[in-house]
Amino acid sequence: MNRPLAILAFVAFAGFIGILIRAVPSLDLIAIAVLTTALVVYDLVTSSGPKG
Repeated sequence: MNRPLAILAFVAFAGFIGILIRAVPSLDLIAIAVLTTALVVYDLVTSSGPKG
């Protein structure tokens, strides 16, 4: 149950970041959004995977 909720949270986060980038198309903002999204994906993969 942990992974589906984490994926749902990521989809909501990605949707918000996508809207933000569309509304404010700045190169600096896009760079920070991509970096932040990469960190979120890394956390999603490492923390919601199988333990052991």
